[in-house]
Amino acid sequence: MSIESFFSDNIKAALKNDPPGEWMTATPDGCIRLNSGYPAPDLVPVQQLKSAVVNLIEKEQDLPFHYLGSPKFAKLKEQIQGRLADRGICISKEELLITSGACQAIDLVARILIDKETFVVIESPTYMEALEVFQNYTQYFISVPVDEYGLKTDCLAEMLEERKRQGQTLPRLLYTIPTHQNPTGTTMTRDRRQHLVELAIKYNFLILEDDAYGELSFNKSPIPLMAIDQEDRVIHVGSLSKVVAPGLRIGWVAGAKELITAITWLKKDLDHPFAQATMATYLENINFEERLKILRTKYHTKCTVLISALEQYFPGSVSWYVPEGGYFAWVRIPGVDTSQLLTQALTEGVSFVPGKHFFLDQKNGTEFLRLSFSYADEKEIVEGIQKLGKVVTSNF
Repeated sequence: MSIESFFSDNIKAALKNDPPGEWMTATPDGCIRLNSGYPAPDLVPVQQLKSAVVNLIEKEQDLPFHYLGSPKFAKLKEQIQGRLADRGICISKEELLITSGACQAIDLVARILIDKETFVVIESPTYMEALEVFQNYTQYFISVPVDEYGLKTDCLAEMLEERKRQGQTLPRLLYTIPTHQNPTGTTMTRDRRQHLVELAIKYNFLILEDDAYGELSFNKSPIPLMAIDQEDRVIHVGSLSKVVAPGLRIGWVAGAKELITAITWLKKDLDHPFAQATMATYLENINFEERLKILRTKYHTKCTVLISALEQYFPGSVSWYVPEGGYFAWVRIPGVDTSQLLTQALTEGVSFVPGKHFFLDQKNGTEFLRLSFSYADEKEIVEGIQKLGKVVTSNF
């Protein structure tokens, strides 16, 4: 008997894609990790989280370990509502759902909105794990390029109008990371944000806004798409993974009440009550704005070190975008296959993520790579770029 013969048709189709996580290459011991989209180890608030756990258990004993969990469970939703309100997103508790990280939120939205005939618009390049999620539900995508100012909404408008003129199926959903995009680090301008919302209205689709890096702007944070939207076109996904700790898996999805109700129906009780209560306890005992100031300053410094090292150690033909926030820099090395380059780089003791993993058509990403400045310390960043520069130069 073959157990696979019992799989549903959509699962059989999904399993034809590359396995999830193929993009994360194993790194040798001592390798400088410019591939890791993780918070800096010294910026994870270990002692404060430890105190939160101790305080929670001492005050509530067994409560946080039960199915229904701690009363802090509800408190966390209020705290997230408050943070969103500070950024112009004013929603009721019925319009917000706490999830186990942003990826669960993206998957739940996909389960509600996407079937095998659905067309989804994605940025090119885009966040590879979101692409992996969407490919579990559909194989129909429309790719729109990203430049230094984010998603090219003029190209999107042309594509949508041409599809409409030819009687082709229009998209139901557009996925975007408008602020400090992963992988390019670029940020969509205010004019393009407004244009995108207008296009969603004109061509009747929804926008899934991934705002994982929205609070990590080095200067003034741009307005979220959801704060511009007046017609419930935008579904907003966020996370505390990049600003607190990813292992707690705290994310959320905000949207129209009917959508959140449907998502809750599927999510059921797949929560982490203890992790959520711990996060709520942590948040109520810190000044989060002060924490964000520290994070922004530290990451801005690291980014500046990275860009300076690129200018010093990379050939003049190599180009990159200068990020305004977030974790990543996007580099183009003309005429070089960065997947092959990675093998050489690992031998030298430095890692990165080849650009092909961020494209639906991987051939479009062969000359690109993503560098992370979040995880390695400043000395490692300089050393890593020096090593990588040596490898790059040897390929010209």
